[in-house]
Amino acid sequence: MAPDPWFSTYDSTCQIAQEIAEKIQQRNQYERKGEKTTKLTVTIRALLQNLKEKIALLKDLLLRAVSTHQITQLEGDRRQNLLDDLVTRERLLLASFKNEGAEPDLIRSSLMSEEAKRGAPNPWLFEEPEETRGLGFDEIRQQQQKIIQEQDAGLDALSSIISRQKQMGQEIGNELDEQNEIIDDLANLVENTDEKLRTETRRVNIVDRKSTSCGMIMVILLLLVAIVVVAVWPTN
Repeated sequence: MAPDPWFSTYDSTCQIAQEIAEKIQQRNQYERKGEKTTKLTVTIRALLQNLKEKIALLKDLLLRAVSTHQITQLEGDRRQNLLDDLVTRERLLLASFKNEGAEPDLIRSSLMSEEAKRGAPNPWLFEEPEETRGLGFDEIRQQQQKIIQEQDAGLDALSSIISRQKQMGQEIGNELDEQNEIIDDLANLVENTDEKLRTETRRVNIVDRKSTSCGMIMVILLLLVAIVVVAVWPTN
């Protein structure tokens, strides 16, 4: 299982803080003995800058993990507590480096010890949740990976459902397009039929009028013929 990049960065950051505390203690001893401390001061300043950059990286990684739901909110709060402790350590180390106060034992004792490196609970975490209490970093990573895997499985299932719904939506859309085309064809057919019906109706009316006129003329002709016949018919 690949190590969590956040915890890898956190471990290396704690090691830097530990190294800074040791360098500051060494520099203070040299100052009491009157020895030169320029090289140590430059080294400590560089380490403090590195510590600052590491903390900024941890903040960015945590924000990204929480915003993309790679970790649970509970785990996000736990990591934020660890990060806040690192920020406090940085301030104490910086104050000690600037000789703004005597180097407190809290700095040395609170930094990651060899026991903490093997997975012991972090001494700076005052309110550790029940879910992670007594667990080492490796066990917490495994627990977190399991949660992430379950979330990934749920997301995969949700993605599959959404894909099927999308496919169904596309099929329904295609069916609607086909139905719309059929409706358009029917509308054109009805319109053409209606136009033809109107045309034929006009023709029937014309024929009807013509047939009526022809009938009247035939009747008149027949009457004329009858009159002529009666007129020329010889009478005895």
